[in-house]
Order: sequence, then C-alpha cells, then structure tokens
Amino acid sequence: MIDLMPGEPLDLRTQAFGRCNLSAGHVVRRRRVALTSSAARGSSLQSPARMWGSFLPEIDRNEGYETAVDRGDSILRARPILVTGLLVKRITDLLLSAIGVLLLWPLLLAIALAVKLESAGPVIYASLRVGKKGQKFVCYKFRTMVDGADGLKDFLRPFNERQDPFFKMADDPRVTALGRFLRKYSLDELPQLWNVLKGDMSLVGPRPLPVDDYARYRSEDHIRLGVKPGITGLWQVIARRDPSFETCMKLDLEYMEHWSLLLDFKILMRTVPTMLTGGGE
Repeated sequence: MIDLMPGEPLDLRTQAFGRCNLSAGHVVRRRRVALTSSAARGSSLQSPARMWGSFLPEIDRNEGYETAVDRGDSILRARPILVTGLLVKRITDLLLSAIGVLLLWPLLLAIALAVKLESAGPVIYASLRVGKKGQKFVCYKFRTMVDGADGLKDFLRPFNERQDPFFKMADDPRVTALGRFLRKYSLDELPQLWNVLKGDMSLVGPRPLPVDDYARYRSEDHIRLGVKPGITGLWQVIARRDPSFETCMKLDLEYMEHWSLLLDFKILMRTVPTMLTGGGE
C-alpha cells in the first residue's frame, strides 16, 4: 500500500500531457510530466497525498466490510467499502442521477438530434464494458465516432498515446466534429446516468474499460474491479491526462481505500467545473 502524508496541500495543476503526430506511420510523443514517471508501468506517483491531500476524508476503521474481488492470496486487495456505506452510496446515486435526468432531458434530446443529423449511425453508442467483480454490462454514451469505429481500433493501436490497457489518441481520426465537442465538455457521458439508475455504475468510481482493453489486464490489475465503475472518479479530476495506467491504478486504489460520501461529493464538485471549462478529451 501507499503511505499517505496527511496535511499536504493538493496541487491540481499536477498533470501530464501527451500529444501525437501521425505522419509517415510514425508516432511522436511529447509529454510534460509533473509527476514522477518511469518508462515501464512502474510507479508514476511520487506521493498520492501530494495529488489529493484535500480530498482525503476521515478513514473509518470499523469492521464488517463487504468482500472485495477474490482473485487469490497473491493479489493485493484494497480495503472494501462498508456494506452500510454501499447502501448510502447507492441511495445517493439514485437520487442525484434521477434529478440529473429530469433537469437535463432537454439537453439530452438536443444532443441526440444533433448526433443523428451529423452522421449516419445510431445516436447511442452501446459498448460492452467490465464492471464490479468482472461482470460485463452495456455502457451507454452518445456516439462520437463514425459508425463502425470499433473495427479500426486494432489498426490504430500502434498510435496509442496511453499505456496498456488504456487506449487514447488526441487526434483520433474516427472522431466526428460534433464528437470532439461532446468529448471536450464530457457531454457524451451523460447517457451513463441511465447506467447509474440501472445499478451497473455509480456516479463516482473507477472508469469501466472496454472488454478488449480489460483483456490486457495483468492479474494484479483486477483490484480496481472491487467497486462499481463510475462516470467520474479521483483519476479524472486529478490526473486524467497522465498516460500511465499505474497512476490510474494507484488513484483508484486510494479512492477505494478511503471512500466516504464526502469524498464522492468533492469529486463531483471538481467534475462540474472540468465539464464547464471543456477539460475533457
């Protein structure tokens, strides 16, 4: 586990940036990394407390935790969330997501019409994702790519700007003009409020990865499947541009280890200005 140093201020400017130029089949990566990084998937966080000190809630030391992902004694486990905490989290998810749908339905309808008019294909992109304890579910997003984009993913993997199992390209040729706008303001994620209502996801938690990316997990990476995936999370509001999967893993682990309702609200409050200022990708 990671030793925390309470009391250190959170520097939200600590980020890593990546760019990719696709020319003559070559990839040119240029990163400005404020975190400690390594060439491999090793440690890329100098200290989690430096990144999320102000997010850290009081830690409940009580017993009676729900059983986390059981993958064998050799795999590291995060401290599971109390069953009572899971109940409170679920009630909060239902209330906030229902309110969100009621308030945002005109925007949802407008986006759906815009997607339909811009390019051929379905309005909603439904992809199979991996959720809590490895259970697969259909995750909903507004379509931001050309129809049939999944068939091109393997061809584009040599240009991946993230570390396995992440796949992300800043200038992904499959993304439509409207799709870039929706991604910039994270509007494409709004249909996942339905996933929250269904119980597949939570408002806050580790992001669910596509099944083909999940297949690239190492055995120890399954630890992040101990809680429901979320629309937003600690990694998204602190280090979403860091290409390191290890950074994501450590932040997801810290979230699971120190979960509280207050922490969820802090992450949600940080997500709103990120959306309004176009901090998405």
